[in-house]
Amino acid sequence: MSDQITGTTAADISDSVRDLRDRGVLRPGSALPPVRELATTLGVNRNTAVAAYRQLAQAGIVISRGRAGTVITGHESVAQEGYASDTVLRDVGTGNPDPRLIPDPSAALATVAGRPVLYGEPVIDRGLDEWAREWISQDLDHVDFGITVTSGAVDAVERLLAQALMRDDAVALEDPCFLASIHTVRLGGYRAVPVPVDDQGMTVDGLRAALDAGVRAVICTPRAQNPTGASLTATRAAELRAVLVDHPYVLIIEDDHFSMLSQRPYESLIGPEHRRYALVRSVSKFLGPDMCLAIAATDAATAERLAMRLSPGTTWVSHLLQRLTLTQLTDDSVLSRIADAREHYAARNAAFASRLREQGLDSPVTDGLSLWIELPKPARLVAERLMRRGWLARTGDDFALDERADPSRHLRLTVHDLSEEDAETLVADLVSAAR
Repeated sequence: MSDQITGTTAADISDSVRDLRDRGVLRPGSALPPVRELATTLGVNRNTAVAAYRQLAQAGIVISRGRAGTVITGHESVAQEGYASDTVLRDVGTGNPDPRLIPDPSAALATVAGRPVLYGEPVIDRGLDEWAREWISQDLDHVDFGITVTSGAVDAVERLLAQALMRDDAVALEDPCFLASIHTVRLGGYRAVPVPVDDQGMTVDGLRAALDAGVRAVICTPRAQNPTGASLTATRAAELRAVLVDHPYVLIIEDDHFSMLSQRPYESLIGPEHRRYALVRSVSKFLGPDMCLAIAATDAATAERLAMRLSPGTTWVSHLLQRLTLTQLTDDSVLSRIADAREHYAARNAAFASRLREQGLDSPVTDGLSLWIELPKPARLVAERLMRRGWLARTGDDFALDERADPSRHLRLTVHDLSEEDAETLVADLVSAAR
């Protein structure tokens, strides 16, 4: 295969591989030659071949599989959130909310139709704008912010990065990391700089190293970090803000995806003097994934640029969807249902974690829809054993940013919707698989 790849610069080599893929010479799963072999064949420096493969990886064209080499990606090569397709196994790796706890929008739907919205009118529904400002000001009362409505949190993050960065700019990401953030950064052509996460959130040394490496944006999950469930403590947030004081124009993006369902207080990296920031809150976890709407509270300059990024395409999120969101979030019965869901997720996850600890498996009580379970053996081995027992689990390898890292010893399990009997069975099977 190396004899078909051409070029003497990283860009030329990258373009050659892309051309071979586009012409069907390279197909999903096709292995590329090792870097050293390619460099020798082309007569280029090894670093040139490394840079070419990095460009291809950032564009989502190839993926590194460690010792298995670098291969052309296909849909199956990229880990996705949600239910796995084409499986008869019980899927406990979905990261989904419980559909039984999502409020029924039927009654609200009947009230949102009204005067049509025409071109040139304000893109944010006035009622939602007022409600969002009041909601956000409870946590960002120390800064002036503008409100933008986007088609979900991932849409907001993609557009926020696009308005601030150029290709190959560096972005600090939590490690392990939310799958959508990995894809967004990779497909945008940015360089991901891993920042380790511990039980208090993003680490101070990790953020300092990322800033020293020249990152222009930081994506942080202030609570219920996916996949670990960690939330920033007040002490850790203050330490991180202190590190960021000398970098006021680095864009901070806080993805507070679990906001209304979280058991933890909101702690922020956004200090009073920081100049570029965005707090993004989507409604998908408590009103349902199909409610593709997020509120982004940003500094004035970012709000203006974000609006420009929206204008060539969708321009605005449907006012019907905006009104539906507002109607539900100002309905006491819906808010009560969200509160019940918050208690349900916390209680079910705590009960499952307690069962595991009784059996000798470490599972700290964290926040979020899933549990992050530490194992005494490599997670892929445990997951394979669980498959033979009828379970489909998600390993921590999917969420790792550092390709050089050792195999993960964590599973992310979504167990809040299991019956008591199924939960007991899974605990027993997991303990057996981990021996």
